[in-house]
Amino acid sequence: MLDTYLKEYIYYLKVTKNLSKNTIHSYERDLKAYIQFIKDNYHFRDLNQISKEHILNFSRSLSRKNNSNSTITRKLSSIRSFHRYLTSENIVDKDISRKIRKPKTKKSLPTVLNIQEIDRMIDLTYQSEDALSLRNQALIELAYGSGLRVSELLNLHISDLHLNKSLVNILGKGNKERIIPINENAVLALKKYIIEARPLLKAKKADILFVNKFGNPLSRVGFFKLIKKLAEEAEIQKVVSPHTLRHSYATHLLENGADLRTVQELLGHEDILTTENYTHVSKKRLAKVYNNAHPRANKKEG
Repeated sequence: MLDTYLKEYIYYLKVTKNLSKNTIHSYERDLKAYIQFIKDNYHFRDLNQISKEHILNFSRSLSRKNNSNSTITRKLSSIRSFHRYLTSENIVDKDISRKIRKPKTKKSLPTVLNIQEIDRMIDLTYQSEDALSLRNQALIELAYGSGLRVSELLNLHISDLHLNKSLVNILGKGNKERIIPINENAVLALKKYIIEARPLLKAKKADILFVNKFGNPLSRVGFFKLIKKLAEEAEIQKVVSPHTLRHSYATHLLENGADLRTVQELLGHEDILTTENYTHVSKKRLAKVYNNAHPRANKKEG
């Protein structure tokens, strides 16, 4: 019974909500686990028999299996969305998930590199002029110079670039389009890569922008390995990932006077509260600079 409604709900997410494949897969995985729990532990003939307590029991079972609070929160969010759908379609009488509280999660600020650390990573890509080095120059310059999500960056096509106007056309989450500016260094690196290096890498897909040494589209794993290698060579003592470049881009914009709404638009955030996370990072960094620099600041010994 629930399996049938899950299939209908997944179809609804695809067609009506137009969510990305990854998001839909996440919903489906979470809800399959929830439905399996209900089937294993209860024998309902009517969906109206499912109560708030049954959802809480599922949440407790996740805790016993040592799932993190963030994982439980995500699964409960999927369940709430599913129950809202069941209610809106009059499949059940009321939304029993509405008042379920999320477990408290500790908000961790994203890792951000300072400008000197970014410069060291970028400079490393300019130490050679072979095809992969030219690709890496273009990749890192664009990643930091645009703040694109990893999926947006790796799915770029040459036809998305408007280098004479220093613009890139992005198809983001929910198939929403945005056009963002890029800096001169990124434009020059992209032109050099496309003209001199990409033909040598023998791209197997005619229009995909970034490819690996075999000519296949560059993967997330390949990009992650490159970022990790550059961070290690640049002697950066932080946990660095491809997302770190996006976090650094947003934080540096705010620190240098960009307004929150502009940064929200550049990042493609639907909710400005997501963008506000970067103001916390910025304030924390400013406080650190103040404490280190001001004569009467409370400096820690040692």
